[in-house]
Amino acid sequence: MGDDDAELMARALDLLDRAYAEGRHEVVAAMRTADGAVHLGVHVDGSARRSSVCAEGAAASGVVAHRASGGSGELIAAVSVLRRPGGSTHVIEPCGVCAELITDYWPEARVWVTQGDETVAVAARELLPVKRTRRW
Repeated sequence: MGDDDAELMARALDLLDRAYAEGRHEVVAAMRTADGAVHLGVHVDGSARRSSVCAEGAAASGVVAHRASGGSGELIAAVSVLRRPGGSTHVIEPCGVCAELITDYWPEARVWVTQGDETVAVAARELLPVKRTRRW
């Protein structure tokens, strides 16, 4: 993992330390755009499951807002971290819905995932290998 992505991971872990609440805020996502801006999102769990917001979706919204404000909308790298109630922290892949979202907008973005005992980067499009592409 290069220095830029290590910083992305550090930013995610720092926010997770500050925002973590068991059962409510257990995941943080960090996304970096081509201009170096970092966008963070926190999982917000709701009692009516549909009201929950994934960390990746929250961070992705920040990327789109950044682009609308004149910044880069090109997502370069993303990482999501989960803290389990016992205190262990893990790099996780986006859920299926968030993988759909990320690949809709940034199929070539680097997404960090855990495979076995290793943290590796994959292109977002590899998260859903048989995804149908959508014309916007």
